[in-house]
Amino acid sequence: MSFKLTAHPPWRQLLLIAVALPLAMVAAVLAFAWPAARIAPRDLPLGVVGATASTQTAVTALQRTEPGAFDLTLYVDEPAARRAIENRHVYGALVVSSKGIRVLTASAASPTVAQLLTQVGQRLAAKRAPNGRPLPVTSSDVVATAAADPHGQVLSSALLPLTICGVILASVIALVLKFTPAWRQLVALVVVAATAGLGAYLIAQTFLGVLPHQHVATWASLALTILAISASTAGLIALIGPAGLGVSAILMVFIGNPFSGSTSATELLPKGVGDIGQWLPPGAGVSLLRGTAYFDGNGTAAHIAVLALWAGFGMLAVVLGHRSFTGFAAKRSRVAARQSPTQIADTAPSFNHHAAPDHAVGVHQGG
Repeated sequence: MSFKLTAHPPWRQLLLIAVALPLAMVAAVLAFAWPAARIAPRDLPLGVVGATASTQTAVTALQRTEPGAFDLTLYVDEPAARRAIENRHVYGALVVSSKGIRVLTASAASPTVAQLLTQVGQRLAAKRAPNGRPLPVTSSDVVATAAADPHGQVLSSALLPLTICGVILASVIALVLKFTPAWRQLVALVVVAATAGLGAYLIAQTFLGVLPHQHVATWASLALTILAISASTAGLIALIGPAGLGVSAILMVFIGNPFSGSTSATELLPKGVGDIGQWLPPGAGVSLLRGTAYFDGNGTAAHIAVLALWAGFGMLAVVLGHRSFTGFAAKRSRVAARQSPTQIADTAPSFNHHAAPDHAVGVHQGG
């Protein structure tokens, strides 16, 4: 079986370069810039402590001045609110009294949200100020980021290269190395994900010191994230060929990363964007990593399920791509099997085509 490549006419090549490529660049810029330009709280889980008149006044003020911004939950006392923050039920809490406002935050969940809640407390204190004198505002970081990463920038900065490398690893295993049969490719994906996850963890913790807790679980989180990205990419390639690499790059890099909320929070992104991001491996992976590194694994079940689904889909797609009649990997194997005997025959040495005649050998029989 042979394949012929037909070159496009010059006008079509020019159209592709002048229109399609710039449109792709514009779409990529839009995917990354639009969510960042629309950062605002939308049903952000927030706790309010107490059932006093001061508390009710604060709740009414929040609902009136910022409608739809917060999903409020009342707690009987400050310890209950702190437990809710540690269990990732809320991002923070406001302790309101006649003497002042205390803001409980969790910068490990989102430094951006922690700063936002501090500003909310200051606005509430200014509105409730007697004789124009604002109430005192204090803050407490219940679950703080590592001292080496006070602004939480390392985790968000590492997500994009982690995603890109996951896609590249899958393309190398599926297209360059051409591991067959399917089980060899699956073993390669698992081994590479575990090794790459360990390497990423050693850099992030040993060298940078930004993943201070639950070391084995954090390594497993990184490995599962890489496996979900690389296995799904390899599966798409096995099913539909190199086009699967493009589909995976769009899903993981150009949608999964900007929609992940890694630099802010899911509830700060436009409606629907954060939900989409949490259903893709980059978003689920960064949420899982935060949960294992800072919150003792609380609130991570849904993220583990999402990553496991993507990894399972990818592995199943790899198997189907190698065994189904229409799978790219299966068709490539059939083409290679048909070409192999011909290639062997063409390269085998021949002793008959150019053999010299007997009289030219220089050997004479005696009579």
